[in-house]
Amino acid sequence: MSLKDQLKADMKDAMKAREAGKTALSVIRMVNSAIKNVEINEKRELDDTDVMGIVAKEMKLRQDSLAEFKKGHRDDLIAQVEAEMAVLTKYLPEQLSEDKIRDIVTAVLSEMTAPIKMGDVMAKVMPQTKGRADGKLVNTVVRQEIAKING
Repeated sequence: MSLKDQLKADMKDAMKAREAGKTALSVIRMVNSAIKNVEINEKRELDDTDVMGIVAKEMKLRQDSLAEFKKGHRDDLIAQVEAEMAVLTKYLPEQLSEDKIRDIVTAVLSEMTAPIKMGDVMAKVMPQTKGRADGKLVNTVVRQEIAKING
Protein backbone atom coordinates (compact mmCIF):
# COMPACT_ATOMS: atom_id res chain seq x y z
CA MET A 1 0.00 0.00 0.00
CA SER A 2 1.45 3.36 -1.01
CA LEU A 3 1.79 6.16 1.49
CA LYS A 4 -0.95 8.17 -0.25
CA ASP A 5 -3.33 5.20 0.01
CA GLN A 6 -2.43 4.81 3.68
CA LEU A 7 -3.23 8.48 4.27
CA LYS A 8 -6.60 8.12 2.55
CA ALA A 9 -7.47 5.01 4.58
CA ASP A 10 -6.44 6.69 7.82
CA MET A 11 -8.47 9.76 6.89
CA LYS A 12 -11.58 7.58 6.49
CA ASP A 13 -10.90 5.97 9.88
CA ALA A 14 -10.48 9.41 11.48
CA MET A 15 -13.79 10.56 9.98
CA LYS A 16 -15.53 7.52 11.42
CA ALA A 17 -13.99 8.20 14.83
CA ARG A 18 -15.70 11.64 14.94
CA GLU A 19 -14.45 13.60 18.00
CA ALA A 20 -11.68 11.13 18.85
CA GLY A 21 -10.19 11.45 15.36
CA LYS A 22 -10.46 15.21 14.99
CA THR A 23 -6.74 15.95 15.33
CA ALA A 24 -5.71 13.10 13.05
CA LEU A 25 -8.27 14.17 10.47
CA SER A 26 -7.06 17.79 10.38
CA VAL A 27 -3.40 16.76 10.14
CA ILE A 28 -4.06 14.22 7.37
CA ARG A 29 -6.12 16.78 5.47
CA MET A 30 -3.24 19.28 5.70
CA VAL A 31 -0.79 16.68 4.40
CA ASN A 32 -3.16 15.69 1.56
CA SER A 33 -3.58 19.35 0.68
CA ALA A 34 0.19 19.85 0.55
CA ILE A 35 0.52 16.75 -1.64
CA LYS A 36 -2.18 18.01 -4.02
CA ASN A 37 -0.55 21.45 -4.24
CA VAL A 38 2.80 19.94 -5.20
CA GLU A 39 1.16 17.61 -7.73
CA ILE A 40 -0.67 20.53 -9.33
CA ASN A 41 2.41 22.79 -9.38
CA GLU A 42 4.73 20.11 -10.74
CA LYS A 43 2.06 18.51 -12.98
CA ARG A 44 3.00 14.97 -11.96
CA GLU A 45 1.96 12.18 -9.62
CA LEU A 46 4.08 12.00 -6.47
CA ASP A 47 5.67 8.74 -5.38
CA ASP A 48 6.21 7.53 -1.80
CA THR A 49 9.60 9.27 -1.51
CA ASP A 50 8.08 12.62 -2.46
CA VAL A 51 5.12 12.11 -0.12
CA MET A 52 7.51 11.21 2.71
CA GLY A 53 9.38 14.44 2.03
CA ILE A 54 6.16 16.40 2.39
CA VAL A 55 5.31 14.61 5.65
CA ALA A 56 8.84 15.35 6.90
CA LYS A 57 8.39 19.02 5.99
CA GLU A 58 5.10 19.14 7.91
CA MET A 59 6.82 17.51 10.90
CA LYS A 60 9.63 20.07 10.73
CA LEU A 61 7.10 22.92 10.76
CA ARG A 62 5.55 21.49 13.90
CA GLN A 63 8.92 20.99 15.58
CA ASP A 64 9.75 24.64 14.96
CA SER A 65 6.34 25.69 16.29
CA LEU A 66 6.78 23.51 19.35
CA ALA A 67 10.08 25.18 20.19
CA GLU A 68 8.47 28.62 19.94
CA PHE A 69 5.45 27.61 22.01
CA LYS A 70 7.72 26.26 24.73
CA LYS A 71 9.59 29.56 24.81
CA GLY A 72 6.28 31.38 25.20
CA HIS A 73 4.95 28.92 27.82
CA ARG A 74 1.85 28.17 25.73
CA ASP A 75 0.85 24.83 27.26
CA ASP A 76 -2.44 24.64 25.33
CA LEU A 77 -0.68 24.94 21.98
CA ILE A 78 2.17 22.63 23.04
CA ALA A 79 -0.29 19.80 23.67
CA GLN A 80 -1.99 20.34 20.31
CA VAL A 81 1.28 20.39 18.34
CA GLU A 82 2.54 17.28 20.14
CA ALA A 83 -0.68 15.46 19.21
CA GLU A 84 -0.22 16.50 15.57
CA MET A 85 3.39 15.31 15.64
CA ALA A 86 2.25 11.93 16.97
CA VAL A 87 -0.04 11.57 13.95
CA LEU A 88 2.73 12.49 11.50
CA THR A 89 5.22 10.12 13.13
CA LYS A 90 3.23 7.15 11.83
CA TYR A 91 4.08 8.10 8.25
CA LEU A 92 7.80 8.70 8.70
CA PRO A 93 10.54 6.07 8.82
CA GLU A 94 12.28 5.43 12.12
CA GLN A 95 14.58 8.35 12.92
CA LEU A 96 18.33 7.79 13.13
CA SER A 97 20.03 8.24 16.49
CA GLU A 98 22.90 10.68 16.89
CA ASP A 99 25.32 7.72 17.08
CA LYS A 100 24.09 6.33 13.74
CA ILE A 101 24.44 9.76 12.15
CA ARG A 102 27.95 10.06 13.58
CA ASP A 103 28.83 6.65 12.06
CA ILE A 104 27.60 7.79 8.63
CA VAL A 105 29.54 11.06 8.90
CA THR A 106 32.79 9.35 9.95
CA ALA A 107 32.42 6.88 7.06
CA VAL A 108 32.02 9.77 4.61
CA LEU A 109 34.94 11.67 6.14
CA SER A 110 37.21 8.63 5.89
CA GLU A 111 36.68 8.60 2.12
CA MET A 112 37.52 12.29 1.71
CA THR A 113 40.90 13.96 1.35
CA ALA A 114 42.04 17.30 2.72
CA PRO A 115 40.92 20.03 2.58
CA ILE A 116 37.55 18.95 3.91
CA LYS A 117 34.73 21.42 3.29
CA MET A 118 31.44 21.44 5.16
CA GLY A 119 29.38 21.59 1.97
CA ASP A 120 31.13 18.59 0.42
CA VAL A 121 30.50 16.46 3.51
CA MET A 122 26.85 17.56 3.79
CA ALA A 123 26.30 16.78 0.10
CA LYS A 124 27.35 13.18 0.69
CA VAL A 125 25.70 12.70 4.11
CA MET A 126 22.25 14.20 3.47
CA PRO A 127 21.13 11.67 0.80
CA GLN A 128 21.94 8.86 3.25
CA THR A 129 19.93 10.46 6.07
CA LYS A 130 17.10 12.03 4.05
CA GLY A 131 13.79 11.70 5.89
CA ARG A 132 15.41 9.75 8.70
CA ALA A 133 17.25 12.54 10.51
CA ASP A 134 16.80 16.22 11.28
CA GLY A 135 19.04 18.41 9.12
CA LYS A 136 20.09 20.54 12.09
CA LEU A 137 21.29 17.47 13.97
CA VAL A 138 23.20 16.21 10.93
CA ASN A 139 24.77 19.65 10.50
CA THR A 140 25.84 19.72 14.16
CA VAL A 141 27.39 16.25 13.98
CA VAL A 142 29.23 17.10 10.75
CA ARG A 143 30.64 20.29 12.32
CA GLN A 144 31.81 18.36 15.39
CA GLU A 145 33.51 15.65 13.33
CA ILE A 146 35.23 18.17 11.03
CA ALA A 147 36.42 20.08 14.11
CA LYS A 148 37.98 16.86 15.47
CA ILE A 149 39.87 16.36 12.22
CA ASN A 150 40.98 19.97 11.83
CA GLY A 151 41.82 20.26 15.52
